[in-house]
Amino acid sequence: MAMNFDQARQNMVENQVRPWEVLDGRVLEVLRHVHREEFVAPAHRQLAFGDLCLPLGHGEVMMKPVVEGRMLQALGLKPDDSVLEIGTGSGFLTACLANLAAQVTSVDIHADFTAAAGQRLKAAGIANVQLLTGEAVDGWQPQGTFDAVVVTGAVYRTPDRFLGWLKPGGRLLVIRGESPAQQVVLLTHEGNGRYREENLFETDLPYLTHAEPPRRFVF
Repeated sequence: MAMNFDQARQNMVENQVRPWEVLDGRVLEVLRHVHREEFVAPAHRQLAFGDLCLPLGHGEVMMKPVVEGRMLQALGLKPDDSVLEIGTGSGFLTACLANLAAQVTSVDIHADFTAAAGQRLKAAGIANVQLLTGEAVDGWQPQGTFDAVVVTGAVYRTPDRFLGWLKPGGRLLVIRGESPAQQVVLLTHEGNGRYREENLFETDLPYLTHAEPPRRFVF
């Protein structure tokens, strides 16, 4: 029997995402609207709505729907916001951000991810996204600042340069710490070099390139 993707998407929202304290109506509507099954490998379409991470290649994964929902809610995006996403991955979260904000710039270190995400976003009719390929921890530098920056891979420590990409009042959402107990952290730019920090929940994701914990030598 063919899978009813519309029903599966609705079940994901009502039985996974909403019970995990995601109550923002705009976020829930976006998760109902964006076809998650179109942003996974064909072999994983039947698993697109499961409570699990899906492999993307290069050792990267697509986050669980509940994590994506909590992150989108925490950002509190407004329709006129500009967003920088570090780690395009499959392009699914990119699509969600694009539905919630005015403009999204998304950068990924893997050119094949950028290319595939571009095709998926075009097929979904999403045009307010700029996709770039670059290494964001040490190399790539954006033009300008943003209302929100979301980092979809883990970092051992928050790179200072990420904070410099925020407008006053802007929010940086980052997955920080040491696996397997990383914290999803929201940092809000309060002006004059001050940042308010809020720990949201725990998760465990692969690290961004050049953002891994320091190597420990064992004798």
